[in-house]
Amino acid sequence: MDNLPLWAQICAIFLLLFLSGFFSISETSMMALNRHRLKHLANQGSLRARTTQGLLAKTDQLLSVILIGNNVINTIIPVLTTSIALHTFGHNNVVLSIATGLVAFLIIVFAEITPKIVGATYPEKVALPASLILAPLMRIARPLVWFVNLFANAVLGTLRINTKGARDQRLSTEELRTIVLESGSFMPTKHRSILLNLFDLENITVDDVMIPRRRIEALDFDSPFEQILHQLETCYHNKLVVYQGDIDRVLGILHVRKTLAALHNQELERETLRELLAEPYFVPAGTPVFQQLQYFQESRQRIAIVVNEYGELQGLVTPEDIIEELIGEFTTTIPRGATSRGGWDDHGECIVPGSMPLRELNRWLQLTLPTDGPKTLNGLILETLEEIPDGDVSVQIAGVTFEVMRSDDQAIRTVKIFRPAAGSLRPQR
Repeated sequence: MDNLPLWAQICAIFLLLFLSGFFSISETSMMALNRHRLKHLANQGSLRARTTQGLLAKTDQLLSVILIGNNVINTIIPVLTTSIALHTFGHNNVVLSIATGLVAFLIIVFAEITPKIVGATYPEKVALPASLILAPLMRIARPLVWFVNLFANAVLGTLRINTKGARDQRLSTEELRTIVLESGSFMPTKHRSILLNLFDLENITVDDVMIPRRRIEALDFDSPFEQILHQLETCYHNKLVVYQGDIDRVLGILHVRKTLAALHNQELERETLRELLAEPYFVPAGTPVFQQLQYFQESRQRIAIVVNEYGELQGLVTPEDIIEELIGEFTTTIPRGATSRGGWDDHGECIVPGSMPLRELNRWLQLTLPTDGPKTLNGLILETLEEIPDGDVSVQIAGVTFEVMRSDDQAIRTVKIFRPAAGSLRPQR
């Protein structure tokens, strides 16, 4: 190096600083790279993405090449700087100290901190082009890498560290949920909401989404025939549960449109009505909704009657009820009143039936009422009060104030809900 002019030696130092910065920025960007994004780019046919995938599949060799190159260069730079200082200023301790401090400053700023910050900020923009240089470099340095890794693996073996087992990293449901929540502007709000609801379905059973027993529109087969005809002509649903005397004695499911068509074509009699009944489809309470949705697909059924361990009817569930947990309410149900569809009124109040399911209430009014216990608003209030209130009673649950407006000896019938503070409302997804 002494034969080279001073300007050439200085240029060599800056070239080495650049190469050291390249190894530093490559190391950080490779480790900070989004593996799922990388896999997506590779599947789309990106050569640089496939090359990067191949490098990351051999992380130990990749890091060895980068660290060997970085450390060798960072060792040469001080030696070269000291040589220049000695050749230019002679054996002056002050000059050597200044030169050592200066080269340390240059390495830290331009070869370590700055490149690594850039690599961590723009991992994809840096790692993909860098892979085209690192890939052939790995092949050239393979013997040296093997020799160095021989000692490194011996140390890891002594410490009983298994690097192969740590490579297979799978995302948990909560980690996926966090990714979706942090997707921000990259994903439409509605799509993000559907994905988050999909994760919630893992902990939901048919009990959470079913229409409760008291809200089922059913037809009593033993009712006067004129009353049966009137109910068929005025019902809100196309299919009705038909029972005999007691709703726990289900006879079948009646298709209302087909029945009315038969009524116009011929004289409809009670026995003819019985022949039009479809076989009821029963499912046990506690069935997971994912499993129940699969059952609906396999059995080609549209209505399932939920029963408990004693065979008593608990509610009714349809595929639409499960789908509404994903995308929100979209089917037409029995009207709940003038203000029910509009949510909160101008005074921040809302009147709802006590039989309203809590999950539906949370979704409709953006509340965060607990759903791991009682399934209806009536059950939640009774659990809190531990008695059926005789008159008007107010109670606060999960930051929401409820006023019991009407009740009887069996249950709470009507409840007024007061809009809570903004902090108690469920955040919009």
